[in-house]
This record gives sequence, C-alpha cells and structure tokens, in this order.
Amino acid sequence: MKNIYLILYACSIFFIISCESLVIKPEESNLNLEDLEAIWNRVNDVYPFLEFKKINWDSLHTVYRTRAEMAQGDEFLTVLNDLLAELKDGHIYYKIKGGSEIYPYYPQRHFKDRHAYSPFVVRNYFDKELRLTKSSSAEYEILPQNIGYIFLSDFHEDHLTNEFPEIMKYLENTKGLIIDIRQKRGGGYRNAIAVVRQFLSSPLEAPAFYLLGEIIEQLPFEPMGTPAYANPVVVLINGSTFSAGELTTEMLKQLPNVTAVGDTTGGGGVGSSGSPPEAIGEIELPSGRLVYIGTGYIERYDGQSFEWLGIEPDIRVVQTEADIKNGIDKQLEFAIGFLK
Repeated sequence: MKNIYLILYACSIFFIISCESLVIKPEESNLNLEDLEAIWNRVNDVYPFLEFKKINWDSLHTVYRTRAEMAQGDEFLTVLNDLLAELKDGHIYYKIKGGSEIYPYYPQRHFKDRHAYSPFVVRNYFDKELRLTKSSSAEYEILPQNIGYIFLSDFHEDHLTNEFPEIMKYLENTKGLIIDIRQKRGGGYRNAIAVVRQFLSSPLEAPAFYLLGEIIEQLPFEPMGTPAYANPVVVLINGSTFSAGELTTEMLKQLPNVTAVGDTTGGGGVGSSGSPPEAIGEIELPSGRLVYIGTGYIERYDGQSFEWLGIEPDIRVVQTEADIKNGIDKQLEFAIGFLK
C-alpha cells in the first residue's frame, strides 16, 4: 500500500508542476524586444517632430534594444518610460495595469508654474460661491465688479459643447469676461471649438492641421447663430496651459476683443485622429500594453507649431509660488483691473 501512496503522491506533484507550467509563462516568452521594436517603428513611421527636435532616433534604437534585452519583468517599464521620454513630448503616455496613464515628460514651463496658481486663492476674489457645471468641466460666476469669470478645468469628452452656451447665457450681461485656462492638461478639439464659437460674429479660419504628413482641409468655424459676446475678454494662461487649452487660447487671440494675459503656455502641439485607422494615436503593443504616439500636429496662425514653442501672452504678467502662498493672484488682479 505504501508504494501505491508514493506513486499517487509523485503523480500529484507531477500534475501540480504541469499545471503551473501552463499558467506561468517561461522567461523566454516575454515580449520586451517585440514591444521595443513596435514602439521604435511606430515613432519612426508617424511621429512628426523627430527632425524638428533633432532626435537621432536610429542611434537610440541600439541603446534601448540592449537595455530591453537585459530587462527582467517590470524592469522593462523603466526602459519604456525612458525611451518615450527621449521625445520630450507632453502628450505621449503609456498605460500600466489598472489603466492609469503615465506621462514620461512634462514641459519645463509646467514645472515653473504648476504651484503658481491656486483655485483657493481665486475664490478669495469673489463674494459668493462659484457655480459648477454638471460635468465639473467648468466653474463660473460674476465678480463684484460685474466681470464674468470662467475657469475651464476639463476639455475632455464633449461636455463643453453642451454646457458652455448655458455658461455664456448666465454671463451675457457682464461688462467684461475672464476665461481662466491655467493648469490645463488638454482634451478634445470639439470642446475648444465650442468655446471659441461663442465669441464669433463672423467665420474664423481654422488653424492648419497636419496628419501623417498631409494637411487636412478644414472649413472655417462658424458663429453659433446667437449674438456673440462682444465685450472685452481676457484669457489667463501660464506654463501649465497645454494642448486644447493652448488651441483655445490661440484661436481666441485672433479676435479683436480678446487679450491673453499671463505667461507662455507649455507647448503641446501634437495630436492624432480616429480616422484613418493608421492615424489613431493609442496603439497596442505585442504584450498588450497601450502606448500613445501622436500622428499629427496643429500650427499657430503664424505658421509655427506650438509644440515646445507654446502660445505667448499679449501682456506678460509673471506670477510665482510665493505670490500664491501670500494669497495673491497677480494675473487675476491684472485682468480685473484691465476690464474695469
């Protein structure tokens, strides 16, 4: 009987080990090199700013392939992060387990200004609570000087296309308006257009948009069909204003009643499109990891891309972290004085 039990025990151990071999992939099955090659090729094929940024992408291939060969397990995420950071592009990200987006690079102007603004300090200039849209994409109210104020906190989804007209209805009788786009990471093109159209009394030419190296023809932006807000407007910007926030600022700056105040924006001009399929920014690597690589870009009206360059204010008002710690928002104060 003992021999039978020994045989059964040995068979059960063999069965457990066999099952584990079905679940745990052997080391040689990792897809680090395949992921690296997929990223390198994707950037090489579609990324629009290798030449502009003077990046020697070929030489980086050798360096990072060696690192990928040596990486074990999650060590490859460091390799992935460092490779994408070489592009110095605030739009590029990769996703980790759980779906969180990791951005390997932030513009230096963002780091300069990220603590030079506070919504809590802004609230000190009001005698009432700010209103919040249903989606929380914007806060707005009327300052004691009968100056309207809108903080655009989110350009994602299509919330502003529905909510911004109602905001403007509430603020239509103010003698001036402040649009605060400081501390903005970006979002959708449609939301930027929804904001700008509220101020148009005649069509506005669309900024040039290049996709996969080809210019995409766009019709001019048309007025909303309701009376445009014609009183003076100040747009507040800083180094953390980015992407869709920059696009909104650049388009508004073309209007005669709009003045941009603050500091130069972060400089994020890369974009992508859902059509054609090869222009989609987010791709799946062989391992299943998701990475975003921009496939196009938008130009300023002067013909320069705002990637790295950003959007400069019409009136520069520098604000520091020390100002905020002292409860002072110099940029907001200037805007209020400008519109009085």
